[in-house]
Amino acid sequence: MKKIIILLLSLLSYQATFAQKNKVKISKEITKDDDATSVFVIGDWGRKGEFYQQKLANTMGKVAERIEPEFIISTGDNFYPNGVASVQDPQWMSSFENVYSSFALNCPWYVVLGNHDYRGNIQAEIEYTNISRRWEMPSHYFSKEIELEDGSRALFVYLDTNPLNDEYYEEEKYKDKVASQDTTKQLQWLDQTLANSTADWKIVTGHHPMYTGGKRADEPNYIKNHLDHIFAKHQVDLYLAGHEHDLQLIKPEGHTYHIVSGAGSEIRTTGRMEHTVFAESIQGFAMLEMKKEAIMLSFINHKGEKNFSQIIRK
Repeated sequence: MKKIIILLLSLLSYQATFAQKNKVKISKEITKDDDATSVFVIGDWGRKGEFYQQKLANTMGKVAERIEPEFIISTGDNFYPNGVASVQDPQWMSSFENVYSSFALNCPWYVVLGNHDYRGNIQAEIEYTNISRRWEMPSHYFSKEIELEDGSRALFVYLDTNPLNDEYYEEEKYKDKVASQDTTKQLQWLDQTLANSTADWKIVTGHHPMYTGGKRADEPNYIKNHLDHIFAKHQVDLYLAGHEHDLQLIKPEGHTYHIVSGAGSEIRTTGRMEHTVFAESIQGFAMLEMKKEAIMLSFINHKGEKNFSQIIRK
């Protein structure tokens, strides 16, 4: 009898989720550019479907049916509040597999580590790469160069920014794990990887933003101190981050556009700074439609609306 009840509850849950997905309406202005390579960017999401995570996932699935993204980037804080315990942790199902269950989201997910992931088993998130058909985190930091739809090329670099946060070396919950990482080695690798690439676009992802008008705007920006000069040296085009639970586009002086996409579940009040182009506190994700000469950046919210879009040109 107990097994029958569990089966019935699972069936009802599936039917409710299916019905919810079918209710999602996507704005007509979200259209596919057949000549572009599309990428979704989402961060700070792993809350077992709560805080609108599931609703946004359903919206992402519907948008993906229309757009057909090449892959999805996660900007970190993949599991709240304390990462995962192992590759068998139930959160793999409750916060990832069963939430982003749309067939259209069954593409590669390139993932970086956030500070909340550092509170759990970091190695388990790396090793899940060998279990999942879509989870891609082969190491703490890695890169992948791809050919775009129009024949141009883009280099994507994925960093572990946690050991670049100098204050973490004094915090009990982080200090042992960040101290075990070779920060100098990672920065030398980044410098060499960018130097060796002749790609048309150079895009770097890390959890912590270098610029923000959000909650953390007044905190010391150790990430900027470590990375800004390397980005300037190699003309990095985009830096993708999370950590702030909002959506932001910031364009300071220099070459690099800074995109914050950390509104995958719980959100916080955001704000603006001197170089802010866009900022909004609403559950959503970023979409990049990439061609050789330009990238169309769009922010799409959980209602299936395009909040903002801007062309980023070479």
